[in-house]
Order: sequence, then structure tokens, then C-alpha cells
Amino acid sequence: MPSRSQILTRAAMMRVRFEAAGAQIVDPPLLQPAETLLDLYGEDIRARAYVTSDALRGEQMLRPDFTLPVVQMHMANGAEPARYTYSGEVFRRQEHDPERSNEYVQVGYEVFDRDNPAGADAEVFSLFALQLSGLPLRAATGDIGILTAAVQGMKTTERRKAALMRHLWRPRRFRLLIERFAGRKPGPEGRDALLDAKGPLDIGVPMIGKRRASEIEARIDALREDRETPPITDTELAGLETLLNVRETMPFALEQLRDVAVDLPQIAPALDRLEDRVAALQTRGVDVERLDFEAAYGRTSMEYYDGFVFGFYAEGRPDLPPIATGGRYDALTRQLGNGAEIPAVGGVLRPDLMLEIEEATQ
Repeated sequence: MPSRSQILTRAAMMRVRFEAAGAQIVDPPLLQPAETLLDLYGEDIRARAYVTSDALRGEQMLRPDFTLPVVQMHMANGAEPARYTYSGEVFRRQEHDPERSNEYVQVGYEVFDRDNPAGADAEVFSLFALQLSGLPLRAATGDIGILTAAVQGMKTTERRKAALMRHLWRPRRFRLLIERFAGRKPGPEGRDALLDAKGPLDIGVPMIGKRRASEIEARIDALREDRETPPITDTELAGLETLLNVRETMPFALEQLRDVAVDLPQIAPALDRLEDRVAALQTRGVDVERLDFEAAYGRTSMEYYDGFVFGFYAEGRPDLPPIATGGRYDALTRQLGNGAEIPAVGGVLRPDLMLEIEEATQ
């Protein structure tokens, strides 16, 4: 296993290469305000972060990643365009896999540029590929923006679309909702009895918890309205299923997705962006003819990304986490920008895993 000094030396070398590409070095504090992280990720983040507190600063978390503090810093006082690089420890609680590190070094590169998003996507991916050259890795890419465009453009109620967007990152729950909204599966057992009653107390439901009767009634009214909503059409359902199953090299994936757009025309602008990205990657010397594209890639692990996503994985080492991951997070800048926003893309690499793979192949 590589030593800490080897890891830090490799991290420093990688950061120098990103500096040569025009990045400014930043070093966010180890302790981050918990409030912002909780607002962004919800209480679920407590299960994977180390939380502490003091009387003056309230709850704090040991830095779970760099992207959030870098975005906050840029939105507060960053110039445009801007490129940043960093290296340092992040901390993740491990409750199920004792073999995974709870503290490790990340090296990252982030680009904030509103003029040429496709070019910025290609810049980040190609620089990461260069840092990882020589290692036996498989690159995977995707685009969360295509799936979100498909959902947001569906011919159904805003309430249903919001529910699907909320569970986009939970494939099983997302699938269950789609099948329910398409009329292929019934709602939860007992729901019809509740909806047919005059009120929650009419079927013997005790008033337990903090919700008032008026809030319960409002929820029941919304469920009744949803029950009367026409099902999602077979055409839209088939188009969405086909979209989620697209897994090809980039040019063939784009061709297949253009066919899907016949049934889901709302994805056409996202496909135009994908086409621009393919051209920008080719300009950067990336062999897109051999670059994998999965329409569903990133759905389970990249919650704040909303466009291009990518990862690099060790061939023959499924026990290892991704060696590098990244993507586009325009919506995150909007959430943290107090009304301002800017297109942004970036990613992180694990120098410890890179060294481990190198040692194994020598």
C-alpha cells in the first residue's frame, strides 16, 4: 500500500499540472458549516459525515468533499471565468465496509465558465484522462440533463413530475412511480379507503404526530387529484424506458437517443449539447469512438450533478471505488449563489488509488 508521503507527493504533482492549465490553488477549511450541507443533502448526509459542534459556530462537519466549499467561495467573490485546483483530505464515515477508507486525499479541478460549456466539459475530461494515462482504467460517461429533460417535458401534472425528479437518484423508487403513474401498478394498500373517506378520522386513523388535520386533508386532496389524473402514455413510457437502456459508445449512443427524441422531443436541446460535447472532446484529442456513454450513468451516486457526468474505473478491480469522478453542476451554483448562477464543471481524483493500481501492475 502507498505511504502517506507518496500520496501527498503524487497529489502535489497532479495539482501542479492543473495549475499549468490555468487553475488557481484554493484550500477550503477542514470544518464546514453543517447547515449548508444539510440544506443541500438533507439529514441523510449525517450517515456519511463526521459532525461536531461548538457554542459559537454551531454544527460543523469534517469536509466530506471540496466541491461545495469551492462553489460557495466562487459565488461569493470569484472572477469570471475561473479555474481552481486543490488537494487535501476528505472524510467519510464507513458503517458497512471496513475496508474502505474514512479519510483520504482528493485532488480536484473546477471550471466556472459561461461562454463555452461544451468546451469546459471536454477540458475537464481530457485533463483527467491525461492525469490517468498509462493506468488500466475504463472511462464511463453520461448526461443527467437528458433524463431530467425527459421527465420535465412529460405530458402529466407538475406534481407527478416533481415526484419523479425527487426520486431520480433512487432507480427502484423512480421505476415504481413511473409504473404507478402509467397505471401499471396500484397505489399503496389502503390508500383508496383513505381517499374515499370524508376525512382521516372517518376510518379510525388517530391524530398522532405534528401534522394538523388541515395539512392531512390537503395531502388527501392532492392524492385524490392524482388518482383522477390520466396515466402517462405508452409512447412516453416506452421512450423513457428506451432512453434509460441506452449504453453505447458516444456516437452510437447519440444516434440512438435521436431516435428516442421522436417520442420524447423535449430531450432534443440536451442532445444538441451532447453533440457539441462530442465535437469538443474530439478537438481535445479524445477518441470518442471508443468512449462509453450510458444514459443512466450517475443516477445513484452523483446527486448534485445535472448534466455531463464521468468516471474512471480500474479494470479487473471491482472492489475499488472510482479512481476519478466528475461532472457538470450548474444548478448547484444557482442554489448557493443567492440569485446568481454560472455554468460549472469539475471533478476529483484519488492519488492513493492511482498509486495502488500502479504497484499492482509493476
